[in-house]
Amino acid sequence: MKKLIFSLFILGFIVACGDKNKDYLVKIKTEYGDMTVVLYDETPLHKKNFLELAKSGAYDSTNFHRIMEDFMIQGGNVAQSGDSEGAQERIPAEFVEGYYHTKGALAAARQPDNVNPEKGSSSSQFYIVDGMSWEMMSTDVRLLNQKLSEILQDTAYSDLLKQFQDLARKRDNKGMTELALANKDLVEEKYGIDLTVDTSTYPEAYQGVGGSSFLDGEYTVFGKVIDGIEVIDKIAAVDVTRNPVTGENSTPVEPVYVTMEVIEMSKKKITETYGYDYPESE
Repeated sequence: MKKLIFSLFILGFIVACGDKNKDYLVKIKTEYGDMTVVLYDETPLHKKNFLELAKSGAYDSTNFHRIMEDFMIQGGNVAQSGDSEGAQERIPAEFVEGYYHTKGALAAARQPDNVNPEKGSSSSQFYIVDGMSWEMMSTDVRLLNQKLSEILQDTAYSDLLKQFQDLARKRDNKGMTELALANKDLVEEKYGIDLTVDTSTYPEAYQGVGGSSFLDGEYTVFGKVIDGIEVIDKIAAVDVTRNPVTGENSTPVEPVYVTMEVIEMSKKKITETYGYDYPESE
């Protein structure tokens, strides 16, 4: 373990001391399209580890094995032994203020706190945040769904019920969520309630973007998607089935395979091409 940490530290130091005007992007290729990610210099251990695995081809032919719409898509199971991290060594957590679980954030998976109290990251598994939309984050969705269920028992709303049923048959969860949000005004007017939640507790980065804020400070965010963010939604919407180990509906019915390409590029060109602005401290 100490050898791994020391090696990653030295490699990270070498990268940090390299050409300050250049960087490496990673293109994650899938049948649903490509996602290009930038990795943060402020998380050197995670950056170096991810780049090494991507360059070596270790991620090629792996798949997004855990997919949960409006939450995240998880991949990088190099061992291909299910969701368990087993005896794999961990990378020390690198929590950086200002890097949040907004939509498109790239973060490291890890074992739970009871066996991993220091929140050390998986040495290979990662996830990309799909997350709740900003409209969902600013709405009391639980209460909205509860009241809508009551409304749909009224035959006067049979047409609306049929719309929900049609979406349910198609397993279009996102469509059902959007339909529920579209009827927010109906619920508020009928019950005389305000379903808007106080968004001032969310960091500004979430405003209008959405994400999974409850993960902040729990998992290391070490990069973000800067091109192809629409691919996240496509992958997140694939059909899934029950995972026999966890019991959650998260296992893709058809595998979503991945290959990766590492691209060296000047930081200036990255900013010009993808609109990504590097922190001023650089």
